[in-house]
Amino acid sequence: MGQYFDNDEHLKHEDLRYSFTLFGEEFTFQSDSGVFSKDGLDDGTRLLLETIGKTDLGSNILDLGAGVGPIGLILAHLDPHRHVVLADVNDRALDCCRKNAATLGVEQQVEIIHSDVYLNLDTTFSTIVTNPPIRAGKKVTYAMYAGALSHLEKDGKLVIVIRKQQGAESVEAYLKTLFPSVEKVAQRKGFRVLIAKKEGV
Repeated sequence: MGQYFDNDEHLKHEDLRYSFTLFGEEFTFQSDSGVFSKDGLDDGTRLLLETIGKTDLGSNILDLGAGVGPIGLILAHLDPHRHVVLADVNDRALDCCRKNAATLGVEQQVEIIHSDVYLNLDTTFSTIVTNPPIRAGKKVTYAMYAGALSHLEKDGKLVIVIRKQQGAESVEAYLKTLFPSVEKVAQRKGFRVLIAKKEGV
């Protein structure tokens, strides 16, 4: 069976939608089979958005491993000055991203790109944010963390949400070998939000 980080062309499509409330607003997202958290907003993504959604992320943001787009699209929706690139390797997830961007009315703020980690990304960002695809394996997820350094602007930051049971402590230790500043800024239900800054505070 295909995973959400695969492109399984033989997997039957499902016309799915889910709704949730965040920051006092109700959002409805288009979803499909074969994508991450197809039936609803997962707890890690919710914690991430609640933690950073209304903070200063700069104007040029990358949502790496965007899935159907809840992180990147809501970040764009919350601040019209943000430009957000949403990147994923899953084509059907990106199709949902495009539909959800139209529903939210943020098409002019976002760019949706098919990319295997940073392969098709040749610019730098003020913030890179990710709910990493843990099931893709450590080789993929650690490439996302390490590659952030060359894709962040000076003083840029990498924001990650990860569960304790999925190696949060080892990820935090690894980030500290790459970045001069790593901080745990939120935790709930076993999830932790980590912010790694390219330059020291």
